[in-house]
Amino acid sequence: MKRRGLLIILSSPSGAGKSTMAKMLRAWDDTIAFSVSATTRPPRAGEQDGREYHFRTPAEFQHMVDTGEMLEHAEVFDNLYGSPKAPVKANMGAGQDTLFDIDWQGGQQIRNSSLGNDVVSIFLLPPSMAALEKRLRDRGQDSDAVINNRMAQSLDEVSHWAEYDYVLVNDDVERCAADVRAILVAERLRRERQEGLNDFVRELQNEFEGQ
Repeated sequence: MKRRGLLIILSSPSGAGKSTMAKMLRAWDDTIAFSVSATTRPPRAGEQDGREYHFRTPAEFQHMVDTGEMLEHAEVFDNLYGSPKAPVKANMGAGQDTLFDIDWQGGQQIRNSSLGNDVVSIFLLPPSMAALEKRLRDRGQDSDAVINNRMAQSLDEVSHWAEYDYVLVNDDVERCAADVRAILVAERLRRERQEGLNDFVRELQNEFEGQ
């Protein structure tokens, strides 16, 4: 039965596993589209424009905001990030889900937008702050100063957990991934998202009355 596409918001403190969880979810269902964010931060080694991010200058990014091309945008660690609107709306109309790997600021903007009724938001908590710091250090990508800043920001991020529909503790990645899949299956079946359901029930009623 035809349904509208979902906007799946996946958030967590930096290092708590949202990027890994996003990859696992799309491996489970490759029809899920990934919202490639635009950003003003420079690309890291191995990153490609249009794949990991749409890399834009601050002026280019601001133009997208000013012309209404962004569904959400926020400043994170002194760089701007945002989600282009056009591909998301196209996915929704085609019944295709779109996955957002974003922070609480972006999630809040999408939930408060005209598309908010089709949002499913999931927040991942780390098993402990010590485990979170270890994950950041094990990446080997950032300096001590950057990691300390990320840890401070993580405390603020965690404070927004109650704004989400679902909150999971990512202490076992396979179990957490199974829970995320279960959430998505249930949300896809919600009555209000089945666009053809009213017509189908009406046909059942007409069939009965015509006997």
